[in-house]
Amino acid sequence: MLGQDLVAELQSRHEVIPLKRGDADITDAPRITGAIERSRPDVVVHCAAFTAVDDCESQASLAFQVNGEGTRNVAAACRNAGAGMVYLSTDYVFDGEKPSPYIETDEPNPINVYGRSKLEGERRVNDVMGNTQRAWIVRVSWLFGPLGKNFVRTILERARRGEPLRVVDDQVGAPTYTADAAAKIRQIVEKGAPGTYHVTNQGYCSWFGFAREILRQATELVRVEPVPLTPMTSEQLCRPARRPRNSRLENARLRSEELGFLPSWEDAVSRYLRRASAAR
Repeated sequence: MLGQDLVAELQSRHEVIPLKRGDADITDAPRITGAIERSRPDVVVHCAAFTAVDDCESQASLAFQVNGEGTRNVAAACRNAGAGMVYLSTDYVFDGEKPSPYIETDEPNPINVYGRSKLEGERRVNDVMGNTQRAWIVRVSWLFGPLGKNFVRTILERARRGEPLRVVDDQVGAPTYTADAAAKIRQIVEKGAPGTYHVTNQGYCSWFGFAREILRQATELVRVEPVPLTPMTSEQLCRPARRPRNSRLENARLRSEELGFLPSWEDAVSRYLRRASAAR
Protein backbone atom coordinates (compact mmCIF):
# COMPACT_ATOMS: atom_id res chain seq x y z
CA MET A 1 0.00 0.00 0.00
CA LEU A 2 2.60 2.58 1.06
CA GLY A 3 5.13 1.11 -1.36
CA GLN A 4 2.86 1.76 -4.33
CA ASP A 5 2.31 5.38 -3.32
CA LEU A 6 6.06 5.77 -2.77
CA VAL A 7 6.76 4.59 -6.30
CA ALA A 8 4.31 7.13 -7.71
CA GLU A 9 5.70 9.93 -5.52
CA LEU A 10 9.37 9.23 -6.19
CA GLN A 11 8.86 8.82 -9.93
CA SER A 12 7.86 12.48 -10.11
CA ARG A 13 11.48 13.48 -9.39
CA HIS A 14 13.69 10.41 -9.59
CA GLU A 15 14.32 7.28 -11.58
CA VAL A 16 12.64 4.44 -9.71
CA ILE A 17 13.13 0.67 -10.07
CA PRO A 18 10.24 -1.07 -8.26
CA LEU A 19 11.12 -4.60 -7.14
CA LYS A 20 8.52 -7.20 -6.21
CA ARG A 21 9.09 -10.29 -4.10
CA GLY A 22 9.67 -12.32 -7.25
CA ASP A 23 12.47 -9.94 -8.23
CA ALA A 24 14.20 -9.85 -4.86
CA ASP A 25 13.05 -11.92 -1.88
CA ILE A 26 14.57 -10.13 1.12
CA THR A 27 14.92 -13.40 3.05
CA ASP A 28 17.29 -14.67 0.33
CA ALA A 29 20.53 -12.78 1.02
CA PRO A 30 22.35 -13.62 -2.26
CA ARG A 31 19.27 -12.74 -4.28
CA ILE A 32 18.66 -9.35 -2.68
CA THR A 33 22.38 -8.57 -2.85
CA GLY A 34 22.42 -9.36 -6.57
CA ALA A 35 19.30 -7.31 -7.26
CA ILE A 36 20.72 -4.23 -5.52
CA GLU A 37 24.12 -4.62 -7.17
CA ARG A 38 22.50 -4.83 -10.62
CA SER A 39 20.25 -1.83 -9.99
CA ARG A 40 23.11 0.36 -8.70
CA PRO A 41 20.72 2.59 -6.68
CA ASP A 42 21.59 5.73 -4.80
CA VAL A 43 18.95 4.91 -2.15
CA VAL A 44 16.92 1.76 -1.43
CA VAL A 45 13.48 2.27 0.17
CA HIS A 46 12.75 -0.95 2.05
CA CYS A 47 8.97 -1.45 2.34
CA ALA A 48 8.77 -5.25 2.38
CA ALA A 49 7.44 -6.68 5.65
CA PHE A 50 5.23 -9.26 7.31
CA THR A 51 2.56 -6.86 8.57
CA ALA A 52 -0.31 -9.15 9.62
CA VAL A 53 -0.13 -8.25 13.30
CA ASP A 54 -2.29 -11.06 14.66
CA ASP A 55 -0.74 -13.69 12.38
CA CYS A 56 2.70 -12.72 13.66
CA GLU A 57 1.72 -14.09 17.08
CA SER A 58 1.36 -17.62 15.70
CA GLN A 59 4.12 -17.25 13.11
CA ALA A 60 6.82 -15.53 15.15
CA SER A 61 9.67 -17.32 13.38
CA LEU A 62 8.46 -16.04 10.01
CA ALA A 63 7.95 -12.53 11.39
CA PHE A 64 11.56 -12.33 12.59
CA GLN A 65 12.84 -13.98 9.42
CA VAL A 66 11.18 -11.33 7.27
CA ASN A 67 11.19 -8.20 9.44
CA GLY A 68 14.48 -8.83 11.23
CA GLU A 69 16.79 -11.02 9.17
CA GLY A 70 15.31 -9.84 5.87
CA THR A 71 16.01 -6.25 6.85
CA ARG A 72 19.57 -7.17 7.78
CA ASN A 73 19.99 -8.65 4.29
CA VAL A 74 18.78 -5.43 2.68
CA ALA A 75 21.02 -3.30 4.90
CA ALA A 76 24.09 -5.42 4.15
CA ALA A 77 23.40 -5.25 0.42
CA CYS A 78 22.99 -1.46 0.61
CA ARG A 79 26.23 -1.08 2.57
CA ASN A 80 28.14 -3.23 0.09
CA ALA A 81 26.71 -1.30 -2.87
CA GLY A 82 27.34 2.10 -1.29
CA ALA A 83 23.60 2.86 -1.33
CA GLY A 84 21.55 4.69 1.26
CA MET A 85 18.60 2.95 2.90
CA VAL A 86 15.14 3.89 4.15
CA TYR A 87 13.48 1.40 6.51
CA LEU A 88 9.76 1.69 7.20
CA SER A 89 8.94 0.91 10.82
CA THR A 90 5.92 1.27 13.09
CA ASP A 91 4.34 2.82 16.18
CA TYR A 92 4.09 -0.74 17.53
CA VAL A 93 7.71 -0.61 18.67
CA PHE A 94 6.31 1.22 21.75
CA ASP A 95 4.27 -0.30 24.58
CA GLY A 96 1.64 2.47 24.69
CA GLU A 97 2.09 3.21 28.41
CA LYS A 98 3.48 6.74 27.98
CA PRO A 99 0.76 9.34 28.74
CA SER A 100 1.98 11.70 26.01
CA PRO A 101 3.08 11.22 22.38
CA TYR A 102 6.27 9.25 21.77
CA ILE A 103 9.28 11.09 20.38
CA GLU A 104 11.95 9.47 18.24
CA THR A 105 14.42 9.09 21.12
CA ASP A 106 12.00 7.33 23.50
CA GLU A 107 13.03 3.80 24.42
CA PRO A 108 11.05 1.18 22.47
CA ASN A 109 9.32 -1.62 24.35
CA PRO A 110 7.05 -3.58 21.99
CA ILE A 111 4.25 -5.72 23.44
CA ASN A 112 3.55 -7.99 20.47
CA VAL A 113 5.58 -10.13 18.07
CA TYR A 114 5.06 -7.78 15.14
CA GLY A 115 6.46 -4.83 17.11
CA ARG A 116 9.41 -6.87 18.36
CA SER A 117 10.24 -8.07 14.86
CA LYS A 118 10.08 -4.54 13.43
CA LEU A 119 12.27 -3.26 16.27
CA GLU A 120 14.73 -6.02 15.41
CA GLY A 121 14.74 -4.61 11.88
CA GLU A 122 15.54 -1.14 13.21
CA ARG A 123 18.45 -2.55 15.21
CA ARG A 124 19.78 -4.44 12.21
CA VAL A 125 19.71 -1.26 10.13
CA ASN A 126 21.61 0.66 12.79
CA ASP A 127 24.12 -2.15 13.32
CA VAL A 128 24.86 -2.66 9.63
CA MET A 129 24.48 0.87 8.27
CA GLY A 130 25.57 2.89 11.31
CA ASN A 131 28.95 3.99 10.00
CA THR A 132 27.68 4.96 6.55
CA GLN A 133 25.52 7.85 7.81
CA ARG A 134 23.04 7.14 5.00
CA ALA A 135 20.22 5.33 6.77
CA TRP A 136 16.76 6.64 7.62
CA ILE A 137 14.28 4.82 9.86
CA VAL A 138 10.73 6.13 9.36
CA ARG A 139 8.02 5.10 11.81
CA VAL A 140 4.44 5.43 10.61
CA SER A 141 1.09 4.58 12.20
CA TRP A 142 -2.46 3.52 11.28
CA LEU A 143 -1.86 3.64 7.52
CA PHE A 144 -4.72 3.95 5.08
CA GLY A 145 -4.65 4.43 1.32
CA PRO A 146 -6.50 3.56 -1.89
CA LEU A 147 -4.08 0.85 -3.02
CA GLY A 148 -4.59 -1.83 -0.40
CA LYS A 149 -6.70 -3.24 2.43
CA ASN A 150 -7.11 -0.74 5.26
CA PHE A 151 -9.43 0.48 8.01
CA VAL A 152 -11.18 3.16 5.92
CA ARG A 153 -12.03 0.70 3.16
CA THR A 154 -13.29 -1.85 5.70
CA ILE A 155 -15.58 0.69 7.39
CA LEU A 156 -16.98 1.85 4.05
CA GLU A 157 -17.59 -1.69 2.79
CA ARG A 158 -19.43 -2.69 5.95
CA ALA A 159 -21.46 0.54 5.96
CA ARG A 160 -22.51 -0.04 2.34
CA ARG A 161 -23.79 -3.46 3.40
CA GLY A 162 -25.75 -1.79 6.19
CA GLU A 163 -23.87 -3.61 8.94
CA PRO A 164 -23.86 -2.16 12.47
CA LEU A 165 -20.31 -1.37 13.62
CA ARG A 166 -18.57 -1.93 16.94
CA VAL A 167 -15.12 -0.32 17.09
CA VAL A 168 -12.40 -0.14 19.77
CA ASP A 169 -12.37 3.16 21.66
CA ASP A 170 -9.41 2.66 24.05
CA GLN A 171 -6.53 2.75 21.56
CA VAL A 172 -5.39 6.19 20.39
CA GLY A 173 -3.15 7.08 17.46
CA ALA A 174 -2.73 9.14 14.30
CA PRO A 175 -4.38 7.82 11.11
CA THR A 176 -1.86 8.38 8.31
CA TYR A 177 -2.61 8.65 4.60
CA THR A 178 -0.11 6.78 2.45
CA ALA A 179 0.03 9.55 -0.17
CA ASP A 180 0.98 12.11 2.50
CA ALA A 181 3.53 9.77 4.09
CA ALA A 182 5.10 9.04 0.70
CA ALA A 183 5.54 12.74 -0.06
CA LYS A 184 7.18 13.35 3.32
CA ILE A 185 9.49 10.34 2.98
CA ARG A 186 10.68 11.67 -0.37
CA GLN A 187 11.40 15.02 1.29
CA ILE A 188 13.27 13.32 4.15
CA VAL A 189 15.52 11.45 1.73
CA GLU A 190 16.17 14.59 -0.31
CA LYS A 191 16.72 17.04 2.56
CA GLY A 192 16.73 15.32 5.95
CA ALA A 193 19.75 14.19 7.91
CA PRO A 194 19.93 10.41 8.48
CA GLY A 195 18.34 9.00 11.61
CA THR A 196 14.90 8.13 12.95
CA TYR A 197 11.73 10.04 12.03
CA HIS A 198 8.09 9.80 13.04
CA VAL A 199 5.82 10.55 10.08
CA THR A 200 2.09 10.79 10.73
CA ASN A 201 -0.80 13.03 9.81
CA GLN A 202 -1.49 15.63 12.48
CA GLY A 203 -3.99 15.08 15.28
CA TYR A 204 -5.06 11.99 17.18
CA CYS A 205 -8.16 9.87 17.69
CA SER A 206 -9.31 6.43 18.80
CA TRP A 207 -10.29 3.77 16.27
CA PHE A 208 -13.89 4.57 17.22
CA GLY A 209 -13.32 8.27 16.55
CA PHE A 210 -11.65 7.39 13.26
CA ALA A 211 -14.67 5.30 12.20
CA ARG A 212 -17.10 8.04 13.25
CA GLU A 213 -15.28 10.62 11.11
CA ILE A 214 -15.11 8.24 8.14
CA LEU A 215 -18.87 7.70 8.31
CA ARG A 216 -19.58 11.41 8.79
CA GLN A 217 -17.59 12.37 5.71
CA ALA A 218 -18.76 9.38 3.68
CA THR A 219 -22.42 10.41 3.97
CA GLU A 220 -21.50 13.67 2.23
CA LEU A 221 -18.76 12.61 -0.19
CA VAL A 222 -19.55 9.06 -1.32
CA ARG A 223 -23.26 8.77 -0.42
CA VAL A 224 -22.91 6.04 2.17
CA GLU A 225 -25.93 5.76 4.44
CA PRO A 226 -25.21 6.03 8.20
CA VAL A 227 -25.13 2.79 10.21
CA PRO A 228 -25.15 2.24 13.99
CA LEU A 229 -21.67 2.73 15.49
CA THR A 230 -20.91 1.53 19.03
CA PRO A 231 -17.64 1.80 21.04
CA MET A 232 -16.03 -1.28 22.56
CA THR A 233 -12.91 -2.13 24.56
CA SER A 234 -9.79 -3.96 23.41
CA GLU A 235 -10.65 -6.76 25.83
CA GLN A 236 -14.06 -7.18 24.20
CA LEU A 237 -12.45 -7.42 20.77
CA CYS A 238 -10.10 -10.15 22.03
CA ARG A 239 -7.46 -10.14 19.28
CA PRO A 240 -4.41 -12.49 19.45
CA ALA A 241 -1.91 -9.62 19.54
CA ARG A 242 -1.99 -6.90 22.18
CA ARG A 243 -2.07 -3.36 20.80
CA PRO A 244 -0.55 -0.26 22.41
CA ARG A 245 -3.23 1.91 23.98
CA ASN A 246 -1.21 5.01 23.10
CA SER A 247 0.21 4.98 19.57
CA ARG A 248 0.62 8.75 19.33
CA LEU A 249 3.90 9.71 17.63
CA GLU A 250 5.32 13.20 18.03
CA ASN A 251 6.93 14.40 14.78
CA ALA A 252 9.81 16.02 16.67
CA ARG A 253 12.46 15.21 14.09
CA LEU A 254 10.45 16.77 11.28
CA ARG A 255 10.29 19.93 13.38
CA SER A 256 14.02 20.01 14.16
CA GLU A 257 14.91 19.38 10.52
CA GLU A 258 12.43 22.10 9.46
CA LEU A 259 10.72 19.69 7.05
CA GLY A 260 7.15 20.65 7.95
CA PHE A 261 4.24 18.50 9.07
CA LEU A 262 1.63 16.46 7.27
CA PRO A 263 -1.96 17.80 7.08
CA SER A 264 -4.56 16.77 9.65
CA TRP A 265 -5.86 13.22 9.51
CA GLU A 266 -9.40 14.53 8.98
CA ASP A 267 -8.24 16.38 5.85
CA ALA A 268 -6.47 13.22 4.71
CA VAL A 269 -9.68 11.19 5.07
CA SER A 270 -11.49 13.74 2.91
CA ARG A 271 -8.88 13.50 0.15
CA TYR A 272 -8.88 9.69 0.36
CA LEU A 273 -12.67 9.57 -0.03
CA ARG A 274 -12.66 12.00 -2.95
CA ARG A 275 -9.93 9.97 -4.66
CA ALA A 276 -11.80 6.72 -4.03
CA SER A 277 -15.04 8.23 -5.29
CA ALA A 278 -13.42 9.45 -8.50
CA ALA A 279 -12.00 5.99 -9.14
CA ARG A 280 -15.39 4.22 -8.82
